[in-house]
Amino acid sequence: MARHQANTRNAPTGAPAGLWHQPALMNLLSDVLTVLAVAGLAWAALTALQRLPVFPLRELVLTSSPQHVTAQQLEHAARGIMVGNFFTVDLDAARSAFEKLPWVRKAAVSRQWPDGLKLTLEEHDPVARWRHLNGDHGLVNRQGEIFVAEHPGGAPELPQLSGPEGSARELLERYVEFNSVLAGIGRRIDAVALSPRRAWQIRLDDGVAVELGRDQARHPLGERLDRFAAHYDALRQRVGVIRVADMRYPNGFVLRGLENTRSTRTESAGRKS
Repeated sequence: MARHQANTRNAPTGAPAGLWHQPALMNLLSDVLTVLAVAGLAWAALTALQRLPVFPLRELVLTSSPQHVTAQQLEHAARGIMVGNFFTVDLDAARSAFEKLPWVRKAAVSRQWPDGLKLTLEEHDPVARWRHLNGDHGLVNRQGEIFVAEHPGGAPELPQLSGPEGSARELLERYVEFNSVLAGIGRRIDAVALSPRRAWQIRLDDGVAVELGRDQARHPLGERLDRFAAHYDALRQRVGVIRVADMRYPNGFVLRGLENTRSTRTESAGRKS
């Protein structure tokens, strides 16, 4: 009787052993799982600790006394952000809340162990009043930024700047420049205005309006104001009160609104610019 030989396959020699037969790989896998387990337990413990009614926020510490921001404003802002505890408080949200206060330019908030927040405020330092051409009002700080806040008494001692949107910094720079020229004749500027056509006008503390016109390379504004300053004292003695000095001429000027004049002769030359 014929015998049928069984059909068998022999495993190829040199085949990789199974996972359980590789001690080095098993040790590596065990180490990774251990690290993950420890990290997970630590995260869970920290989360549980943060949610416990411990480390509550109890105080807000100011690094310096504000000049314009009131205690009531700070308390109102703090009431909305001092939630959670020392670990869970959102510092970015706290900073944003304090920077929304009218007189605050910048705020820095940090944790102060064990139960407080440390607050550093940079307040706006107003140097001028602002009037937009559309009628909006505000204040201008030393950085040439516009902000809206109530100034005691309306700040009449501050000069007024007015112009189109985005011109506050330029107006402030021109104010400083023009004021330094007029200081030489004992006058200061009460207002600087820039029209939509880029024409400049200033008003002095004695009420005189000086029309400077548009700035040009051949006839810059500084040159026109220098000419006005050079003739100011002589004009006051000669014609009395001046209401308007039109300096938009290359080599002269026109006076308008004269009072108590002894002479009505007008000096002018060339075309206006």
